[in-house]
Amino acid sequence: MGRFIMKIGVLTSSRADYGIYLPLLNKLKNDSFFQLEIIAFGTHLSKSHGYTLTEIEKKGYHCIHAISSLISNDDEQSIATSYGLTVLKFADFWKINKYDLVFCLGDRFEMSAAVQAGIPFGVNFAHIHGGETTLGAIDNIYRHQITLSSKLHLTATDVFTNKIVQLNNSKEGVFTVGSLSIEDIKNFIPIDKSIFYKKFNIPNQEFALITFHPETIESNHNILFAIEMRKALAKIATKLFLIITMPNADTMGSIFRAEIEILKNLLPKQVLCIENFGKENYFSAMFYSKIMIGNTSSGIIEAASFNKYVINVGNRQKGRIQNNNILNAAFNKEDIIEKTFIALNLGVYSGKNIYYKERAADNIIEILKRYEEF
Repeated sequence: MGRFIMKIGVLTSSRADYGIYLPLLNKLKNDSFFQLEIIAFGTHLSKSHGYTLTEIEKKGYHCIHAISSLISNDDEQSIATSYGLTVLKFADFWKINKYDLVFCLGDRFEMSAAVQAGIPFGVNFAHIHGGETTLGAIDNIYRHQITLSSKLHLTATDVFTNKIVQLNNSKEGVFTVGSLSIEDIKNFIPIDKSIFYKKFNIPNQEFALITFHPETIESNHNILFAIEMRKALAKIATKLFLIITMPNADTMGSIFRAEIEILKNLLPKQVLCIENFGKENYFSAMFYSKIMIGNTSSGIIEAASFNKYVINVGNRQKGRIQNNNILNAAFNKEDIIEKTFIALNLGVYSGKNIYYKERAADNIIEILKRYEEF
């Protein structure tokens, strides 16, 4: 009887989840126990979001499946249509592609659609970053949908593990492994500062790293929120250079893009817009930044490990456990500016990161090799 090889699929729908997966992907790729296949879809295949499939292809994976399912608009009807199209595409995919286990991560609507399509086919899903709460985004619903569809659950903290146990009414298959994205930070060596600044034409001054996404629960307020963001950033730009990473394909994301483009046109020498940084560049930007501003999960989960204070704006991340480096601001100009200037006077954050747990990727590998036990 031949040696068992576990066939693993990894669903990745965006630059964000792919960057989080990387420590695990490197171990799966180099371990002969596993046969790894990448299943890339969502914004990876969107030219307006940087067509990040090319970044995956450069890594030399043995097998990459590319599934195109997003439509270009981002209003509510278009998002719902993209969800349905993703389900249709993955119905065909799951019919002919079989795996021992398929990884899914986070809470994106297209990730939820790919997972929901797999339920009738009995696909065994392993969910990373389940059990978390983001009350300002409909992603909260998608995340719990994915949790309920998964057999294996790999969480960042014990709090999230307990949440999944409550959702499933069972402890079976639920493990606290820590945050994968933070694992790379411990040994991360940033790009040399002069090289990094030259690469992106960043002036020799302190900068804020900024990422804003729409609030998909209060979608009718996003026009006002985006304008308040632009006005606040225009004021902050008198003190700091601004590096802005562009929004993902969320409902009303184009509204924020439009306001960011207005800001860029008004202050071309103080604003840099980045469509796709890639993990090494993004981590280097976090390392060299003075502060972070926005409503992205990286500010909640990763920034503390870079000793950065974060202005967390609005309700998108409301409900997530926060480290002591977070200053919460309402989605209005005055509060964003006030909290930013407070953070600038705080210096370097020296507290702990509650999302960190040693050997997150190794913990997952060990669990996978015991997979048939549970």
